[in-house]
Amino acid sequence: MPMPRRPDPGDLAACRDLLRVGSKSFFAASVLLPAAVRDPATVLYAFCRVADDAVDLSDDAAAAVLRLGARLDAIYAGLPADDPVDRALAVVVQSHALPRALFDALIDGLAWDAEGRSYATLSDLIAYSARVAGTVGALMTLLMGCRDPHALARACDLGVAMQLTNIARDVGEDARAGRLYLPLDWLAEAGLPAGSLGSEVAFDPRVAVVVRRLLAEADRLYRRSEGGITALPLACRPAIHAARLIYAEIAVLLAARGFDSITHRAVVPRHRKVALLARALVDTGFGTRSGRERALAEVQFLIDAVETQDAIVAGLPGFARLADINAGLERVLDMVDRLGRNPVEPRQGRATRARRSVRTGRLARA
Repeated sequence: MPMPRRPDPGDLAACRDLLRVGSKSFFAASVLLPAAVRDPATVLYAFCRVADDAVDLSDDAAAAVLRLGARLDAIYAGLPADDPVDRALAVVVQSHALPRALFDALIDGLAWDAEGRSYATLSDLIAYSARVAGTVGALMTLLMGCRDPHALARACDLGVAMQLTNIARDVGEDARAGRLYLPLDWLAEAGLPAGSLGSEVAFDPRVAVVVRRLLAEADRLYRRSEGGITALPLACRPAIHAARLIYAEIAVLLAARGFDSITHRAVVPRHRKVALLARALVDTGFGTRSGRERALAEVQFLIDAVETQDAIVAGLPGFARLADINAGLERVLDMVDRLGRNPVEPRQGRATRARRSVRTGRLARA
């Protein structure tokens, strides 16, 4: 039996309920997405939430990672487990041609968490962020029908920037849970051995220096990501811009507290989120960058995975890529331009002139 094109409404409702509590920032920004993108995005984020909890809350994280891999095997085989999230995701991965490699990378990142891995350099930390967040940025771009490598690179920039922001915000919370994500070489440069951030960690101005430095790197990537928003369908841009603004606001809150993310966890208040959502609807400043910067080396493998999948995507019936739509529009505009240079003398008659007037009027307004 062929897979349906849309998730079951009941399964979609279950995914939505899961995110209403577990992913408030996504839930806030998603209201600006068109329904055709918001629904599959809800499914994607629900799976990410379930996957993260499966590892984070398990007594045997390594076994939980293996179980996630088995769930993906079933999803990609079109035989998902009897679970609303799995059933919905099986529909979404087929209807949007989502590469399995991106989900495998996400699970790799969760496995790194299960290992308690630390990160010697910023590059190592970005490699981790590429897996747990860059993957989500790339997958969201695919859900919007855009498979352009430059747009994917900018989406990965945004995902990595968000993850670096999360890490900067949660230094104290992570330390108390026995986790450390700050680059070890940065800590050493600040005069802080890694072991000094134990479960009894207290605020230290030297930690604040590292947090500030990490947020500066996130800001650089937020700025790089701006150019990719204009490559997305027009209806999707406000939501992505809103997500970028809401996450970037965390840095503003941390700066106001002297970059203390140990004794306080910065949370963007609801009224501020509403204001940023409103700004995203009218703000056009994100279109000022070219978006053509080379992809981060640590995320290139994600873009390569999408390009490998493109041959499959091209053969899907009814699946229109944004590049195909743009190419079609360019052909239409080229035809109009040629007609403008070599006008065809219309036959006599009021009806003919009226039809021509309507056609050219519509093109002028397009």
